[in-house]
Amino acid sequence: MKKVILAFGLLAMAGSALAAPKPCEELKSEIDAKIQAKGATSYSLEIVEKGSAGDKQVVGSCDAGTKEIVYQRN
Repeated sequence: MKKVILAFGLLAMAGSALAAPKPCEELKSEIDAKIQAKGATSYSLEIVEKGSAGDKQVVGSCDAGTKEIVYQRN
């Protein structure tokens, strides 16, 4: 029983570590790499305050949900 409780506790801690918020620049560069890997060439990524994306597509959230990364084709 103690092993089960220990395993559950370790999994809970690991899950919270994976859900830790990423810095915006780090997340933006990861998204940029994925978009480039798909062959896109004419686009822009911007870091904006949450809720101010306008007509741009939100592709990520960072800084604990206070900012968004938006994608727009050029």
